[in-house]
Amino acid sequence: MSAKVAAFQVRGRFLTVLALRIDTERADDSFYTQLDEQLSKTPQFFSGAPVVLDFANAPAFADDPVRLGELVDNLRRRELRVFGIQNAAGRDPAALQALGLVPVSTGRDAPLPREAAPAPAAVAAAPTPVENKVIRSPVRSGQRIVAEHGDLTVIGSVASGAELVASGNIHVYGPLRGRAIAGCHGDENAHIFCQSLNAELVAIAGLYQTSEMLEDAARQRCTHIYLEDEKLRMEVIA
Repeated sequence: MSAKVAAFQVRGRFLTVLALRIDTERADDSFYTQLDEQLSKTPQFFSGAPVVLDFANAPAFADDPVRLGELVDNLRRRELRVFGIQNAAGRDPAALQALGLVPVSTGRDAPLPREAAPAPAAVAAAPTPVENKVIRSPVRSGQRIVAEHGDLTVIGSVASGAELVASGNIHVYGPLRGRAIAGCHGDENAHIFCQSLNAELVAIAGLYQTSEMLEDAARQRCTHIYLEDEKLRMEVIA
């Protein structure tokens, strides 16, 4: 009797998601003018990225299904892939589903287990082993390289439209023109190093700068990027 082959697998995946925080109670002409300006400045940053709407600063906006629907329609017409909503507890699930949205909880919103007892030391989960990744070739446009449990080193260039993601540090021994996202699980001690900085985006633990925001003194220079006082700092090495 032959073994039955499963028709599917359920597997976890790390996914980079953009959160668009709404800071106004109504999306008027000024809102869309500012948004269009941002999209024109950094088109690569938003291209193909899934988007969550964050209503922490505008709860009344999310309460109005008409205004919410108009916002979602206008964003999708701009090719923003809006799929979720957060910081909007109590919204009607059926109304959200009609808009093609799902509620997304952040880590801070997750409830603690009730009456959870500490696990015995003898059966405590072992720490996740570090798995550093080294890429010995240039990273082409459209490629996405992930080191989910360690550092990522690229011996070569990173083209525009490529993306590097690591839970630890990122090292690029060549020009960095694409995106580099270090500390993807929240490690604020992560660093980014590159031989020539001309990136579309650099980020550490969720704090990012796009190409237009990079310090002029660091452009096309060997650069060390790190977090200090909740700001991205850029130190020219040579």
